[in-house]
Amino acid sequence: MFGRTDSRAPRRALLSTALAVTVALATLACGTDDAPALTIGAGDSAQSGLLAEIYANALGRTGARTAVHRGLGARPGQLAALDAGTVVAVADVTGDLLTALDSTSTANKPDDVVKALNAALPEGLTVGDPADGTDLRPVVVADATRTEVYPSSLKELAPRCPELTVGIATGPALDPMRAPLDPQRDVLAPLEAVYGCAVAHPVTFPTAEDARKALSSGEIQLAVLSGPPSYLPGGGADLTALADPAYAFRSAMVVPVIRKAALTSTQLRKLNYVAGELTTVDLADMLRRIRDNGAVPADLARTWLDAHAL
Repeated sequence: MFGRTDSRAPRRALLSTALAVTVALATLACGTDDAPALTIGAGDSAQSGLLAEIYANALGRTGARTAVHRGLGARPGQLAALDAGTVVAVADVTGDLLTALDSTSTANKPDDVVKALNAALPEGLTVGDPADGTDLRPVVVADATRTEVYPSSLKELAPRCPELTVGIATGPALDPMRAPLDPQRDVLAPLEAVYGCAVAHPVTFPTAEDARKALSSGEIQLAVLSGPPSYLPGGGADLTALADPAYAFRSAMVVPVIRKAALTSTQLRKLNYVAGELTTVDLADMLRRIRDNGAVPADLARTWLDAHAL
């Protein structure tokens, strides 16, 4: 018929436009495929592997391709991988890393430790924000059923230290990257220097569990663990930590160690957001799930990130 129009033409135009947009979006989504993956390093411990998964999954949510390189061993292997460019970041602990890099440093409080750590890092490395909700320092604990017997702080405890029998768990450390506690250097000397707490009756135990049992039985009045009691089986609910406000034990917070210029400002902000949310309780809970229930670290990392809208 004269003047008949093809109603299919506008539909074809719309379909062509939609297809072009779809192709463009797909190209953008895959645009990073040619870029190398951001590889996060991990040592052999559950803690190192879990934190690597948290960092990798968080960075993946910025649009980057990421991977986790496991099996780097202890701190020297991880730092070597950073230096070689094999990985762009690893997780560490502020005070412990400072001790490894500068054994002469006297910094103990959080800000001082971070400042000293930045000065001690090898050329080409930097750190992100420390997770100030994580406190992995050694800790003095009392049996939770006897908390009324002892002050809640080491400062108030000091006058009673000479009369107490204090157990010290000398290893293995609760944090696998930390060396076992040396009773004199790591416990007795700092307690006396900072608080005037002169422990006259120290007793050593081969594990934190042994010290825990001795505390429960009344064999000792207090115990010193190499890390937070929440790392213990059951979450350490039977133990109460005494506060260390003056930092006799060096500040120890989870921190990412990063190759300079390896991450964009957006990616660095993402890791800083992670630092703002991560707590000792979160970390200990996830580690117990890995240890006791065989949970998959990558699954735990994704669940944690989702729960914190990261």
